[in-house]
Amino acid sequence: MAIETACIPGRSLIMKSASRNDGDNQADQETVSFEFDRMTVARFRETFPNARWNDALQAWTVPGTTARRRVDRWLATEAARRTPYAEERGRDAYEFEPIMSPYMSVYDRGLRIRTPYSRAVVEELRQISFARWTGEEKVWEVPYASYDELQNRWKTIEEAANRSEPEERRKRAEARKGTDEEVLAKRRSAERRRKRLPSGDLPPPDRPVATIGYGIVIFIDLTGELVNAAEVAELYPYADNEYIWATWRAPTADELIRTWPARVEPGEYERSRGWRQPTLEELRDGRQRAKRRRRLPMPRE
Repeated sequence: MAIETACIPGRSLIMKSASRNDGDNQADQETVSFEFDRMTVARFRETFPNARWNDALQAWTVPGTTARRRVDRWLATEAARRTPYAEERGRDAYEFEPIMSPYMSVYDRGLRIRTPYSRAVVEELRQISFARWTGEEKVWEVPYASYDELQNRWKTIEEAANRSEPEERRKRAEARKGTDEEVLAKRRSAERRRKRLPSGDLPPPDRPVATIGYGIVIFIDLTGELVNAAEVAELYPYADNEYIWATWRAPTADELIRTWPARVEPGEYERSRGWRQPTLEELRDGRQRAKRRRRLPMPRE
């Protein structure tokens, strides 16, 4: 096995080449691992649509006898995306025009961002090159090289963080009391506790699938009961009178690790039937949620 390393400012990409036995009738493959960055992963998957993530190796495998040459070209292209002085320019930009916010602090290689949980904040930060979540410290780290991108998104990030502050959430809850919005929110909560979903096509049993509203679930039974579309139109606008109810449970982290992500974006049919194969981003998020559920204390009898 040969190992090569291509360095990019702010991270490194490690490529391992591993050949299969000639007798198994499978092509050679190259194994590529790099620090997670959403945009880099998107570019990688666009270039290598047949690549697969291997959790055991914590790396991507690229099949094909020409995989090594194609991976080498991709590594060179990624290296060219960043100039050697990107970090210095970002550091100078921060010193000249710093972002002043209680949600931000400075460390030796860049900026740390800690906010109340907000899906909008997470989505914005995931779009920033080389931004990464540090689970131990529960903070996002953004290198100086990505400071311009952070500046462009900071207004949206800070506004979303402010909306997620406990006091702001309490004020919104008070304002919703007695409104149609509160009634609908209560209906959604009650419906979620029933752990059921309308299905227009038979879902695969015991396999994690992505759904509208409830994230990744595993269908465990079909009740055979037809959905009354008029009664659930607000909660399930895609369902019609030919859908039937299916019950579900939350998947475990191990089940999500063994699940392959979708290779292409879901089409109209996948969206309309109530379930689809999850994307890589959805699987990553689902695994984190499953690990948090596993750490929660068991309820007392």
